[in-house]
Amino acid sequence: MSIVVQGVTKFFGEQKALDNVSFGVKTGEIVGFLGPNGAGKSTMMKIITGFIPASSGHVHVNDIEVGTDNLEVRKLIGYLPENNPLYPEMYVREYLGFVASIYHTGISKKKQIDRIIELTGLVPEQTKKIGALSKGYRQRVGLAQALIHNPEVLILDEATTGLDPNQIIEIRNLIQEAGREKTVMLSTHIMQEVEAICDRVVIIDNGVIVADEEKSNIYSIIKRSKQVVEVGFDKDIEKSLILKIASVSSAKKIKNNMWLIEAEGEVDIRPALFAFAVSNKLTVLSLQKKENNLEEIFRHLTSK
Repeated sequence: MSIVVQGVTKFFGEQKALDNVSFGVKTGEIVGFLGPNGAGKSTMMKIITGFIPASSGHVHVNDIEVGTDNLEVRKLIGYLPENNPLYPEMYVREYLGFVASIYHTGISKKKQIDRIIELTGLVPEQTKKIGALSKGYRQRVGLAQALIHNPEVLILDEATTGLDPNQIIEIRNLIQEAGREKTVMLSTHIMQEVEAICDRVVIIDNGVIVADEEKSNIYSIIKRSKQVVEVGFDKDIEKSLILKIASVSSAKKIKNNMWLIEAEGEVDIRPALFAFAVSNKLTVLSLQKKENNLEEIFRHLTSK
């Protein structure tokens, strides 16, 4: 395991931010770390990176205990905090040179800077002041400073906050590229991002881990009490007729002749919909059973 968290509890005065948290992140794994605002995500990340101490418990990064040897741990970690603190008056190359000089890697500083500017797509903006960059390029600079010493572990806290869809895809691709050879822990509120790039999902709520599953298994955490089906007919039909189908509890017209139908019970409703179409001289143009998605699971596990 690259990251091992064992029984971590954190108090801020009387407030318990983390409550006996334990989990691990394997080498070469991209883990989505999810939770509502105030759940303890950023606190946990700051403890892993050695920025704040735990009240109790232990954290190891590549077998080095955080708190015992913080400097060695920080050499292993690239960290992009949520607010992406940068120096707006510095030029991009100047800033990355400053960051590179902090890490004594034995590699030519110019080579380090050239490599990371190319990797993060900063070539067109490398001679500009950070303060003159767009939000998307400032996020790239934040990622560049996290990656410049070629860390084994990457901790990203809301890396795509405030970006437009094109920028999100670009940053997501960068994270995926980094994840091929690094351990990545990614905190985000964008569920599509987790579904697209993460191998595993850890969900925290009120300082407690409520789920820790491989992405392929996370969808089985909850079972629907209802079936949800989206069906399209070739002609318009009265809602009252659809509601007469056995086990159908609700029907909502989405657009044109498309309907979102909910049905009670475990018996597949789709054969009944085909029979309904035949008896009403309709043609089924599309029929899709809606499965659990990560957003639904997140709401189920973190709703108060």
